[in-house]
Amino acid sequence: MFSSVLSATVVGVSCIPIQIEADVSNGLPMFSMVGYLSARVKEAQDRVRTALKNTGFQFPAKRITVNLSQADIRKEGTGFDLPIAAALLCAFGYLEKECVENVCMAGELSLNGEVKGVNGILPIVDSAVKNGCRLCIVPRDNIKETEYIYEIPVLGVASLKEFMEHAAMNDWGAKRNSVKDWPEHTRESYPDFSEVIGQEAAKEAAVIAAAGFHNFLMIGTKGSGKTMIANSIPSLFPALSRDEAMEISGIYSAAGLLSGQNPFLIQRPFRAPHHTVSPVAMAGGGRIPRPGEITLAHKGVLFLDELPEFHRASLEILRQPLEMHKICISRIYGNYEFPADFLLVGAMNTCPCGYYPDRNRCSCTDYQVERYMGHISGPLLDRFDLCAEVADVTPEMFRTEKRGRTSLEIRQEVSRVHKIQKERYVGTEIRFNSSLSGKETEQYCETSKEGKKLLQKAYEKMNLSLRAYHKILKTARTIADLDGSEKIEEQHISEAVCYRTLDKKFWK
Repeated sequence: MFSSVLSATVVGVSCIPIQIEADVSNGLPMFSMVGYLSARVKEAQDRVRTALKNTGFQFPAKRITVNLSQADIRKEGTGFDLPIAAALLCAFGYLEKECVENVCMAGELSLNGEVKGVNGILPIVDSAVKNGCRLCIVPRDNIKETEYIYEIPVLGVASLKEFMEHAAMNDWGAKRNSVKDWPEHTRESYPDFSEVIGQEAAKEAAVIAAAGFHNFLMIGTKGSGKTMIANSIPSLFPALSRDEAMEISGIYSAAGLLSGQNPFLIQRPFRAPHHTVSPVAMAGGGRIPRPGEITLAHKGVLFLDELPEFHRASLEILRQPLEMHKICISRIYGNYEFPADFLLVGAMNTCPCGYYPDRNRCSCTDYQVERYMGHISGPLLDRFDLCAEVADVTPEMFRTEKRGRTSLEIRQEVSRVHKIQKERYVGTEIRFNSSLSGKETEQYCETSKEGKKLLQKAYEKMNLSLRAYHKILKTARTIADLDGSEKIEEQHISEAVCYRTLDKKFWK
């Protein structure tokens, strides 16, 4: 007898439907599995056989063949145990074929028949929705990940016995989740912007970076507040939309970073890898590629503290993703594409001791300073839209009672600018001003005559690259949006140019 059950596998962070086919026929008793399987999937043969036996089902002495189609895609993971068991139960006659028709399922089986949780449930359920499945069956351990999916019913089971009990019910006894608003996080885990003492110029640059998703670099002496400003940036972003949150949560689900206590993400990611991070950990990879730091920071912030201390290769990997907003990794088993649309925030000292250019305190030689700054390549530096100097905090700043704007006040302003950009780029794939291409920059960045003259002058005098020219224009677009101006004026260009002059001070 032949039967078929639908499942899915996660490749990178995307999901591909997999058809589980089982055939039982007369012949020499044997149990074989085919379909380009990894070692972990092949082990399902023994897990499923033992789980069925210990649940009370007879395993017939017949020729049994299980095929996982598509055969040209390598199957990884333990999530095929449950659908393989369901396909065999149908082929043995314990389960009606109509029960599993157009039903997607995934789950690992223990030897006593319990259904255990697996990684990547959220992308699997999302794939089931897109492919028009009528129901999705997942381990009960993963059911909280599907709390905000209401397009189709999702059933959580804890064992094969419970699975069969639900099979006897009408439509498996499953009900759809009610539609509810995505929860807004409290942001209590982030420092408030008002806690940062002084550094008004750097804070203003951080606001521009958050408003237009512009890459931001801070340069200054040690202990001046660079890290605190960076840690405060996530508090400036408005709440994630449901679609954004589902996309990010799907990435973390595929990476195995969700748990029962944290079943989905309700805030933008903030990743701050240590400077010893390897190129593979940064970009993603391995024999079967997993998401790296740049993908885990998707639609959030990637903060690199002590930027010159990172391995050169780890930094240079960032160059292409910063432009393409994705990264492609090729391996022997296939090509994998990971999303990488993130805000890059960097912080660095000016020299190994951290006091340059104050020669009263700095003990570094000119060669040491030059070598230290040379760890950041010109092409990577060119990809920062904003560069701000963070000076020492003076005793007078400590004594003042005046504090800057709170994160809540700034967030309202940033939300307004995000709304402006959403309306401006409606019908396109553009989300923020920073994502504009060269042609789109000319289209959407209308500049006054005085502004054009100043920009042209800056281009000639500062010996800018074409990329830097467009980045100044895109930054000015965001500054104009914050100012409530439809057209980019001279003062907006002037401010944007100021954020590009600092590299000329330290990189000669």
